[in-house]
Amino acid sequence: MFSSVVEGSKGERTRALIRQVALRSFRERGYEATTVRLIAEEAGVSLGVTNYHFPSKNHLVQELYLEVTRQFHQAASERMAGTDDLVGRLRIGFETGIEVLEPYHGFAPGFLSAAMSPRSPINPLSGESEPALAEAIAVFREAVQGARHRLPADIAEALPEVLTIAYLLLALFFTYDRSPGQARTRALLTGGLGLLGMALPLVRMPVLRRPLRELLELIAQVRA
Repeated sequence: MFSSVVEGSKGERTRALIRQVALRSFRERGYEATTVRLIAEEAGVSLGVTNYHFPSKNHLVQELYLEVTRQFHQAASERMAGTDDLVGRLRIGFETGIEVLEPYHGFAPGFLSAAMSPRSPINPLSGESEPALAEAIAVFREAVQGARHRLPADIAEALPEVLTIAYLLLALFFTYDRSPGQARTRALLTGGLGLLGMALPLVRMPVLRRPLRELLELIAQVRA
């Protein structure tokens, strides 16, 4: 049943099994219905062993974050290889990011309610979430660096983190979007990218470059 569990020491195999069971449960049951006790039972290990490898359910949620953002990074990188158009690459990044969240859409409010507190260890901007956040930032950095554009170097450097914040906001909107196929989320993305496409050429104008850079730096402070 769990033939994909990696080879290694007994402890490594046990940890991998617990992680695999937890990720499956989050996909099938959501945050609230998944408990550490349930994970232990389905993995066939004791609660103590489960807690040894993952001291709380929040540690397993971080594993979920990392799993999803790694899928996001890999899929987006492969798809972006087909174009060097900046807005096209950004569209691929945002659309792929939403696509990997789709299996969790029905349960997303449960994860969100647990993550909303700024002090929550599963807040996407928390220190504990940094590895997963770094994967998302890497997607947008790759989108910008691999594109054909004439953005000033300082703007291009600051843009990926700001785009990641935009992605997190889009994901928040997606969480509560009950339109068929989350059409409102996709319409919002299309409209936003259209505006971005019109605005990007303006950043080469000296009169706009400094205030734009300061605006990007200000938005990036959300992570601080």
